[in-house]
Amino acid sequence: MVVAQAAMYLKAPLATLPTSSIASPAQRVQRILLSLVSAVLLLDAGVLMALRHFNVGVTVPAVLGTAGALLAWQWPLVQRWRLSRRSHARLWNWGWALLALWVLSVLLFWSRLLGTGVQPEQVPPVAAIVVLGSGTQNGQPRPVLVERLDTAAQLAHLQPSALIAVCGGVDWGETESEATVMARYLMEHHGIAAERLLLEGQSTSTELNLQLSRPLLQARGIDATAPTAMVSSDFHLMRAMAMAQQQGLTGMVPVAAATPLATRYNAWLREYFAMLSSWVLGEL
Repeated sequence: MVVAQAAMYLKAPLATLPTSSIASPAQRVQRILLSLVSAVLLLDAGVLMALRHFNVGVTVPAVLGTAGALLAWQWPLVQRWRLSRRSHARLWNWGWALLALWVLSVLLFWSRLLGTGVQPEQVPPVAAIVVLGSGTQNGQPRPVLVERLDTAAQLAHLQPSALIAVCGGVDWGETESEATVMARYLMEHHGIAAERLLLEGQSTSTELNLQLSRPLLQARGIDATAPTAMVSSDFHLMRAMAMAQQQGLTGMVPVAAATPLATRYNAWLREYFAMLSSWVLGEL
């Protein structure tokens, strides 16, 4: 009986399909859930875009939210299409299966990020602290960078003899380098002495943060194998440590700064794609 009914759905023209098959309680629940998830994704992306956050961790939720909203809006029509042919039903099932596998891969990646890095009080004695850049706006560090700087300052007070290298070039639309903004923040907000600070203001990537800060540290007698703390966001440390090892920086200790909740999952999603891109390009 069930097989015969399914065969009828697959062979029937769109106009003859029973409305009960696309308006059942289960179908209504699916449509409502899809609408809610899509609304959350669109709200998240819209708020962050309004705050001038434009990256893959924001655009992917925007695209998924838009696609989900359109699907929920046209749900009856889509379900008629799904039931009109066996190949449509297979395509529908494969699409959701692939989406589920992708979400699972993201969650597994996030679980790996959670265990990366130590807190400032757990760091053994180091000769230097390298703080990786993360973006400035209107001459001020963005929230993610503030977390990195506050974590670095905590470590700097625990280890007062360590030098501090702040890294980052000039962001788009800005007039000062990230390094300049970072150094000013550490001095004004945490009382870090200027003579402890080394400014690397040319880099535009994590790889260059590490590469260009190296000569500054070497000039102060700190070689590549010296114990050095690398401060970055929790989501970023895995990739940053892999790059440090590629550059022969064997003395690096990863120190994790928390990611602000408002952008946490977007930043983690962005890092998922950044790690994938680095792997594809052979950077790791």
